[in-house]
Amino acid sequence: MSLSRRQLLLGAALGATGAVVHEDVGAASLQPSTTEAMATPPFEVIALSRMAYGARSGDFARVRTMGLTAYVDEQLNPNFNNDTDCNTRIANATLRIVYAAGTGFPAMDEMRGLVTLNKTQPELWELRVHPANAERIRPIDEVVAANWIRAIYSKWQLFEIMTDFWHNHFNVWAYSDTRISSLWSHYDKSVIRTNCYGNFRTFLEAVATSPAMLYYLDNATSRDGPANENYARELFELHTFGSQNYLNNIYDNWQEVPRDSQGRPIGYIDQDVYEAARAFTGWTVADGTGGIPNTGLFHYLDTWNDNAQKIVLANFLNANAGPQAHGKAVLDLVAKHPATIRNLCTKLCRRLVSDNPPASLIDKAVATWTANYTAPDQIKKTIRTILLAPEFLSTWGGKIRRPNEVVAAYLRSTGAEVKPSAELFTWVTLAGYRMFNWATPTGHPDESGYWSSSNALLNTWNLLFHLQQSYFPPATFDLQGQMPGSVTTVRQIVDFWIMRMLGYQPSALVKTKLLKLMGQNGNLDQPPTGTANDVKLRLSSLVHMIGMLPEFYTR
Repeated sequence: MSLSRRQLLLGAALGATGAVVHEDVGAASLQPSTTEAMATPPFEVIALSRMAYGARSGDFARVRTMGLTAYVDEQLNPNFNNDTDCNTRIANATLRIVYAAGTGFPAMDEMRGLVTLNKTQPELWELRVHPANAERIRPIDEVVAANWIRAIYSKWQLFEIMTDFWHNHFNVWAYSDTRISSLWSHYDKSVIRTNCYGNFRTFLEAVATSPAMLYYLDNATSRDGPANENYARELFELHTFGSQNYLNNIYDNWQEVPRDSQGRPIGYIDQDVYEAARAFTGWTVADGTGGIPNTGLFHYLDTWNDNAQKIVLANFLNANAGPQAHGKAVLDLVAKHPATIRNLCTKLCRRLVSDNPPASLIDKAVATWTANYTAPDQIKKTIRTILLAPEFLSTWGGKIRRPNEVVAAYLRSTGAEVKPSAELFTWVTLAGYRMFNWATPTGHPDESGYWSSSNALLNTWNLLFHLQQSYFPPATFDLQGQMPGSVTTVRQIVDFWIMRMLGYQPSALVKTKLLKLMGQNGNLDQPPTGTANDVKLRLSSLVHMIGMLPEFYTR
């Protein structure tokens, strides 16, 4: 779905009923004519809108100077040790933990560091049995806090964008089970982040053997006779082929499914799911039951495995092939299938470019993905192809930011000082983005239609307003302090914040309204009139209004 400027601004009119907008410049008055089109911005704006959570001070100029290719290559080769500010903020960050006393444990109310981020898997595993639920879910809260810090302050913005993409692609509802929540730092760090730019086949196996996914999709209890099919079904439907390649409504026998030029079935049916589920029996977690170790690590239990012959995607898997052999064979089959490659490349193009990416761009991504099937940096090379293709810069207006992206961009562009807290997490959740708390395996939707609802827009705009208020603890702003001494007049102030937050000029209509908001019918080439507090409030409203514009939302 491609949103027009009019559609977004009509939403703005609804949102303004809840947000605080200056009385003379209501959002409804910003509605453009039907013929008004959103201008295409310069390349640095497109790049930072899609490859980053927006621009911080100086980012537009830096990317413009270095050029797109150099910026893409820089972002695809992150040196995480060279991110001192972000690393220091995470090391010094604290997050409140509070709970009442219970049987055998005291009450707790303290500001605690993000201490679970670097714990080992066995250390995290011990948290699952803590009597206080707040301790059992603490690793999730700490990963959420760390991810917000990285989204706002990290130099390696594209890596954070892609981490979010893969968390949604391989979605796990972190709060659904305390065995998952206690190990969440491991899933984020050792599964998602480790493989973010790597090889998809390797990534797929890391996910398949992660306790988080094993518990979430019930494979941890799957054993011979009958196997649990939940993981196998999502492996086909969400992780690889995609639901568009599910052909059971046409065929119910694997021998009937049409083949491509290389003899491969063109899609999958239920028989493939059932057989694949058998292949993954015995893939479980070392939880201490039945004499196996109690470490929380992946564990293969041969006595649970169905080692008989199987047929998956028209391939015979011979009986007694050895430990995990059938499961790994299934991962090989699905990872290299053309349907998987096209599905993954389409999703990458949709995330990085547009809700409806050009077919020519998808074809280029497919070619790179296929040519680098065994490469350790297969994903990175494919992303580079997408970002440097002509289609990357020739498309604009086909996607909007999700609420978390809007908030992060707002905080980055305004130079806010941010300390993640439960208040911030709650407000972003109200806007619809439930980080690690999306119940179904689909992950958050990635099309603009879902995020342009009045509820999502209204709650996001209200959050932008609350963030600037003194009663809201997560962020502090010094808008006046960030303006150079040479910026004094109404026109200069408006231009400064437009270029700082958008990187290019909006329409003449919008610009006029913003000038009116800041100038209040005074001389636009003179400093704003009124008391210091009046000017401060109008400046706050100006920044808030820019943060609500379609130009700020578009990515």
